[in-house]
Amino acid sequence: MNDQAGTVVSPDQFVPTPPRPPRRTRLIPWIQIATALVAVAAGVILWFLFTAKAVQFDVNVDDAEVTVTGGLVFESADSFLMRPGTYEAHATATGHYDLTQEIVVTADDDPTFVLTLQRLPGDVQFSSSPAGAEVSLEGQTIGTTPLFSQIPAGVATLDFRAPRYIDGELTVDIVGMEEPQSVHLDLAPDWATLTVPTTPEGAVVYIDDQDSGFRTPGPVEIMSGEHTISVKKPGYARWTDIVYVTAGEVRTMEPIVLEPVGGALMVQSKPPGANVSVDKRFAGTTPVTLDLEPGRSHDVEVLLVGYELETRRVTVRSEEEKVLDLELREAVGNLKVITEPEGVEIWIDGEMKGLSNDTLALQAVEHDVELRKEGYAGYRNHLTIQPGFTQSLRVHLLTLEEARLEALRQVRTTADGQEIVLLDPGPIRMGASRRQPGRRANEPYRTANLNRLYYIGKHEVTNAQFAQFAPGHDSGDYQGHALNKEDQPVVNVSWNEAAFFCNALSDQEGLEPFYLVEGAKVVGFNPSSLGYRLPTEAEWSWAARHVEGQEELLHFAWGENLPPPDRFGNYADRSAQFIVSRVLFGFNDNHTVSAPVGTFGANTKGLFDIGGNVAEWMHDFYSIPQAETTIDVMGPTDGEYRVIRGSSYLHGAITDVRMSFRDYGTEGRHDVGFRIARFAE
Repeated sequence: MNDQAGTVVSPDQFVPTPPRPPRRTRLIPWIQIATALVAVAAGVILWFLFTAKAVQFDVNVDDAEVTVTGGLVFESADSFLMRPGTYEAHATATGHYDLTQEIVVTADDDPTFVLTLQRLPGDVQFSSSPAGAEVSLEGQTIGTTPLFSQIPAGVATLDFRAPRYIDGELTVDIVGMEEPQSVHLDLAPDWATLTVPTTPEGAVVYIDDQDSGFRTPGPVEIMSGEHTISVKKPGYARWTDIVYVTAGEVRTMEPIVLEPVGGALMVQSKPPGANVSVDKRFAGTTPVTLDLEPGRSHDVEVLLVGYELETRRVTVRSEEEKVLDLELREAVGNLKVITEPEGVEIWIDGEMKGLSNDTLALQAVEHDVELRKEGYAGYRNHLTIQPGFTQSLRVHLLTLEEARLEALRQVRTTADGQEIVLLDPGPIRMGASRRQPGRRANEPYRTANLNRLYYIGKHEVTNAQFAQFAPGHDSGDYQGHALNKEDQPVVNVSWNEAAFFCNALSDQEGLEPFYLVEGAKVVGFNPSSLGYRLPTEAEWSWAARHVEGQEELLHFAWGENLPPPDRFGNYADRSAQFIVSRVLFGFNDNHTVSAPVGTFGANTKGLFDIGGNVAEWMHDFYSIPQAETTIDVMGPTDGEYRVIRGSSYLHGAITDVRMSFRDYGTEGRHDVGFRIARFAE
């Protein structure tokens, strides 16, 4: 081959490149590997030590064991090393509940976590003197002693109750941790020890008419409070009295000489229910068996309303049993009915008996008297006929139109919003029998011939209502208990202030004021006025004690016997025992002082608190009337004091809570208020 220059080019002989020898693999000795691993581990440890936090735990139990889970944790003498993150701490200790608590470790300073272990309940053995007491914890009954129970650890307040003992309370620190512990309480007896010396001895002791199981002279165990105590021995008359004792009291009564019983007299009558008196002393109602002194004459009188008095002289021999059976004769009185217009039909107990201006002979009992005449509104009333007397009934009948207009004029509320009740009264025999327990000398039987319709306040006047008349008045408090709340009855008002309130209310309604005033004093009244006033004593008695269809007036507001039903009304009860000396035993109304008006139920006339809460001012001057007389409905014409009627929250004795109880005064008291009244026509 020639190039451009003409040079001859010839190829060289190919010689192949000789092969390279194989590369030798270098082996790392094992010691170098181990060294490297140690270095890595040391680095990790150093890294952990520099980034971990020293965590401590503050446990409320010294010997508690603490462990931590949830990550890499190293435990040292008094702390745990762990990196930031979320873990669970577990604590256990003898006698405590196990605890697991989540903890969060942050990159901040070394933290300390508080672990609080709760003690296990304690094994508590309860005992009491006497045994059999009911044990309660926080209102829940545990059981009766002797008693074993597990009680939560900590301070516990325990209540012990046992019949015939005063309730006890005990505050105990329960150790817990399943450790045995004993709790004991000695309950104080709730009875008094009463020695009853009698001549002769061995008489049966009755407490509240129940055989106590004791014989005189005792000693007798009697529960604290007021009780009727009687002693009876065969052949001797029963002896009875009322006693009031306190828990733990030890008392010896005055010696009692029992009167021997010579003979028995059973007195029966037709009809039954007649009052029996022996030698001028009330002895019961027929049929009744009487113990009489033998060997002498006794005057026995039997009287029933509407019947003639029957008198017998009786003598019994020792241990003789005699029967006196009497058929009573009807007592008769006369009723003269005078009407305008004349010619009015007279209906007695549903039967037509004659025309007006006739004189009718009627049995001396209560009758339903009705007057009828075509074109006129009828008249109806209950009238009690007095034996041996002629009573006059004067009635002006309204035409139907007049009656309609009169009905429209009747109101049910006053200008200041007080509710009033219209009452249609009749004659009332006020007072109480001399044999009635607790009766006072100022409560003789007397009759008031109520013959005018009248309104009376449904409630006692409240502080809010009285404040409209006297904005500056303050009823105050009684021994730290408020009396000045708006819905409580106003108290600490004098009689004169109450009368001025009535006149102010009359002015609001455009009525002629009832009370005549000179300066700042009431000097008289206008009996023809229809203005507001205080109720008369007779009106109050009718409203408080009369029950339709019932001949006898109420003994207590609730009936005939003590104690009243719970929460019947506001009297001195258990809640008031620290501010008064006498309370109604076993009664509770939940009000220490006066309650809001209307708290308790109304009586049969629709009136509230007329038998409790606060006593009330009456219109009448105070006096002690003659027994068995007919009194003026408006009371005496003069006097120094005014009558107060009704019980209050401070009254708990049998004398004070009776409906015939009378008091008097002129100035305000913590427990005296009033209610309003006025004539309806």
